[in-house]
Amino acid sequence: MDKKVAIVTGAGSGVGRAVGLALLKEGYHVALAGRRKDALEHVAGEAGPARARALAVPTDVRDPEAIRALFAQTKSAFGRLDLLFNNAGIGAAGLLEDLTVEQWKAVVDTNLTGSFLCTQEAFKIMKSQDPRGGRIINNGSISAHTPRPNSAPYTSTKHAITGLTKATSLDGRKYDIACGQIDIGNAATPMTERMAKGVPQPNGTVAIEPTMDVENVANAVLCMARMPLDANVLFMTVMANKMPFVGRG
Repeated sequence: MDKKVAIVTGAGSGVGRAVGLALLKEGYHVALAGRRKDALEHVAGEAGPARARALAVPTDVRDPEAIRALFAQTKSAFGRLDLLFNNAGIGAAGLLEDLTVEQWKAVVDTNLTGSFLCTQEAFKIMKSQDPRGGRIINNGSISAHTPRPNSAPYTSTKHAITGLTKATSLDGRKYDIACGQIDIGNAATPMTERMAKGVPQPNGTVAIEPTMDVENVANAVLCMARMPLDANVLFMTVMANKMPFVGRG
């Protein structure tokens, strides 16, 4: 089958932008989903001639109706779905004891519930299409393993994404749906610009942390996506080699 179709959430910037462009370059038809239409259109324009295979779909993954519309538009435009990259995510700044319920819910609804609802819609399409099946890749983050200071909502959702990945991998088998997780550490994006000025460390100090080119993440996602459906990368970690994650702090 020559035609491959993907949905990328959080595609307007950062990791989502890089992965969306890489998939378009790879020959995919790609639905770019995110909250800001102008950002999505800009990313699509960056694809050059591949722009014809890009579909910009403004989507708030906290809204179940918006998610259903995203998948319906993708199927209507492209006819099928082969890859979902659950990437949209936010954090909440502040001391654990000072965070509001609203801040907690916003992170949970975006990072976890949004990924679950997208997975549901992907299942509905993938299990009934011909050829059957597809692949789901979840953005887990290094925080799926180890927290940063003052990151309880984000870290909690990313640990939960690991559970969602395992459950999706198991429940998708009967439909030829594979699911894996990519855990990303210090990719150079607008979200990590603060690391050049120094970020809090577990021992109470503030330190500058190395970053890596976000294209390394896009290449890692492509590596996972290129697998045949009878093979799966269940978990992959791609990180800046000199970041302090592997060690004691």
